[in-house]
Amino acid sequence: MATLFPIPDNHPQRFILHNEVHARSSLILDLPVKASHLALLLAADEKILERKHLAALCERFGITPPKRDADHFNAAFDSFQIRWEQHGEFSTYTFYVQDSAEDPFAQPALEKVPVDWLAMLPGKVMVAAHAAIMAKPDQEGKKADPHPDLHALSGFFDGNPIIGAEVVGGAAFAFTDFRIHVDGFSRFLIIDNHLKTEQAGRLLQRLFEIEVYRMMALLAFPIARRLTPALKKADRQLYTITNVMAQPDSNDEELLDELTRLAAEIENHISSCHFRFDAANAYYQIVEQRLDDLREVRIQGIQTLGEFIRRRMEPAIKTCQSTAHRFTLISERVSNAGHLLRTRVDIMIERQNQALLTSMDLRAKMQLRMQETVEGISVVAITYYSAGLVGIIAKALNAAGWPVDPELAVGLSLPFIMVAVALGIRRIHKLIKTTTT
Repeated sequence: MATLFPIPDNHPQRFILHNEVHARSSLILDLPVKASHLALLLAADEKILERKHLAALCERFGITPPKRDADHFNAAFDSFQIRWEQHGEFSTYTFYVQDSAEDPFAQPALEKVPVDWLAMLPGKVMVAAHAAIMAKPDQEGKKADPHPDLHALSGFFDGNPIIGAEVVGGAAFAFTDFRIHVDGFSRFLIIDNHLKTEQAGRLLQRLFEIEVYRMMALLAFPIARRLTPALKKADRQLYTITNVMAQPDSNDEELLDELTRLAAEIENHISSCHFRFDAANAYYQIVEQRLDDLREVRIQGIQTLGEFIRRRMEPAIKTCQSTAHRFTLISERVSNAGHLLRTRVDIMIERQNQALLTSMDLRAKMQLRMQETVEGISVVAITYYSAGLVGIIAKALNAAGWPVDPELAVGLSLPFIMVAVALGIRRIHKLIKTTTT
């Protein structure tokens, strides 16, 4: 009996996260077996329709449908098993039937699935593949050979050159031709050497995942090819702008506008393809991991799956990586050119401001000189009018009988009036200086 300990409460996601390691586990298959695999690209609204469509299939056969929030589902129907997985961009359906027919691709597993239900599957087909696990054919009259007869196996692939290897520690041989045949499906053939039931399910799943993630990774390649002319055009535009920037008579305002437009175009391209290029790298890493999981051992005379895929995919993936890297570099170069141009514009504005301040300072000095001149004239004017007032007062006193000579009074008062006016103006200057400081 388990002992319960008084530990703190569980995190709300503890059990969900713990059980994630057991999610999407491979099926335990009874050999020999045939399988058909579909990978469909789905829009957001199609994912909702997909769940309803899968529930309709379950209702037809009296099977409990997956929960609303489920992203994978396994079930055994009357004559086939189904494995459904929903991923970020796509969903996969794998159908399994137990079959020991001599021709592994004559009656594929998909024939057991209702035709009307298949025709109504939402999404666009990205991968369609048939696979079969069969026992190693007898090689009567021939010297015992640990490897299958490659010439005979080629007939299962319409005579195409086959690619394959000994896999999973010698427990099986895996073969394909990486071609889409007339029925619209590619083909994988596994020769059972001493596969265990759990190994068989994992091996099939890895082969299907290699095909799916290989195709998903290559979705970025057409985008990289389409963006190459735009990349070259942006590079030429940047060269032209920087070349004009080096000229002493360049119009910095127009150059800054051109750089801004170029930066906006580049950022638009980066935003539109950033996710696709990152996804391509992630998908290709999964392909690499699944190929490593196969633990391939070369069969003399044919290429291994890993060798074939890497030789064809690496140039495309490198092109995508190079395109993304070049866009990042040109974005940085445009940014650097913009900084240089803005710095030059800022320096020009500072020089203009400095010249303006110098001009304003000169004008202020001129105004001060004019003000001082006006103040001197003002002293004379105020003294003149003040002396006139003294003369009027003296005349009034003389008319009243006082012995005052008006002209003498005006002449004697002039120095005193002038000194008083000058002292008053000086006093005003001191008050203004004290107030401003």
